Amino acid sequence: MDMTTRHLISDAANAFLAAPKRMLIGADWVDAADGAQLDVRNPATGEVFAQVPAGKAADVDRAVRAARAAFEEGPWPAMSPVQRERLLLALADKVEANAQELAELESLDNGKSVMLARHVDMAMAVDFLRYMAGWATKIEGATHDVSVPFIPQAKFFAWTRREPVGVVGAIIPWNFPLLMAAWKIGPALAAGCTVVLKPAEETPLTALRLGQLILEAGIPPGVVNIVTGLGETAGAALASHPGVAKIAFTGSTAVGKLVQRAAIENMTRVSLELGGKSPVIVLDDADPAQAAVGAAQAIFFNQGQVCTAGSRLYVQKKLFDKVVSELASIANAMKLGPGLDPASELGPLVSEVQRDRVCSYIDSGVGQGAKVASGGGRSGEKGYFVKPTVLVDVRQDMRVVQEEIFGPVVVALPYDDIDEAVRLANDTPYGLGASIWSNDLARVHRMIPRIKAGTVWVNCHSMLDASLPFGGFKQSGIGREMGRAALDMFTETKSVMMAV
Repeated sequence: MDMTTRHLISDAANAFLAAPKRMLIGADWVDAADGAQLDVRNPATGEVFAQVPAGKAADVDRAVRAARAAFEEGPWPAMSPVQRERLLLALADKVEANAQELAELESLDNGKSVMLARHVDMAMAVDFLRYMAGWATKIEGATHDVSVPFIPQAKFFAWTRREPVGVVGAIIPWNFPLLMAAWKIGPALAAGCTVVLKPAEETPLTALRLGQLILEAGIPPGVVNIVTGLGETAGAALASHPGVAKIAFTGSTAVGKLVQRAAIENMTRVSLELGGKSPVIVLDDADPAQAAVGAAQAIFFNQGQVCTAGSRLYVQKKLFDKVVSELASIANAMKLGPGLDPASELGPLVSEVQRDRVCSYIDSGVGQGAKVASGGGRSGEKGYFVKPTVLVDVRQDMRVVQEEIFGPVVVALPYDDIDEAVRLANDTPYGLGASIWSNDLARVHRMIPRIKAGTVWVNCHSMLDASLPFGGFKQSGIGREMGRAALDMFTETKSVMMAV
């Protein structure tokens, strides 16, 4: 790593980067069984600045065995709910105390703004861990008055129990690495499960640092294990491992389908938070300038690498030119630069592969007749930067309209009336998020039930809270994360019937 970059990060982050990187299995920090390693690149420069173990099936098996032992034999199953609560609160305190270092590592690894990582990713992770800690003492069953028709004279006492599902295989993406780890670990530990965490190969560093904080917080060895490696090796081995009771996956729809197929052989429980192609719908009474700012935030936040990114902009015809013009001006004025530069408004994409993928979509759209209102391709010769791009003159059947791009690219289309807006918004295999921009709340309330998406925002976009369930309709996933609903994915219901 160059000296300029070293001077931009804290001594704590430099110390972590200087130390060898190993996986956490049980109580031990270990190399991959075969000694293989993966390069970690800085998206702002393309340089390799760290290496981590390239775990494979043998390493996943070791980790699953450690998690199984901790679940069945170690101190974890004997702990009371309040003890689990206190350990999760201690972990949240550790993350909060080290938030600046974690944000710097996230920025180097992912490319995102260090300010965004500090005040969004880390703040949300701490908030979520504390929220989930509270649920550890509130998991409950219910009593039932039962009637058995074939022996009506018999009396029974019946109740239900919520029990931890077992070992959880958590597979997380590269766009919000530490936050996604918290989303998986928080409810799993609150429910009494143990975890094998597989971070994305592009962004493994904060997961390994989190492993250190987990042990420092007093969470027993084996409760959380961390295996770095490729998705097609370590991830696939985790999804298909017979010792895993539940897979919690966040990533693309295509990979999510592979995970589900792998899990079905063992009847492994699965929750999937997958892709999206979220519509931003601007009604005719909206303020054009406010709508344009909202649309910019919806698509350019985190370089558009957000599952709920507002990548389809539908504007009522009379406002279309004004909103698009304002949005293009915002895009053209954005400053691109490294995430460690506080002046940067848009960082690089996570990898060369992702940059080229996003640029290929832009080329595809232009090739099919779209026009570039702003941006239009890569920026600079170093790093993985893509200009914030607005495409117009697009058709609903174009790839750029139908497929998830996962970059700073928005397609803008006009519509005539509400019925057409709803039809266009729902015309996609995805259904993760959507936003409506209007002050006519009567029309908004009538629209909300018609939009096929797991979350509908009004006059905002991609706003999340730990108490509010999050997940998708259609091919955007199965199950819900956050809120009370998250615990349903990490517990089994046991019915008990006792003759009295």
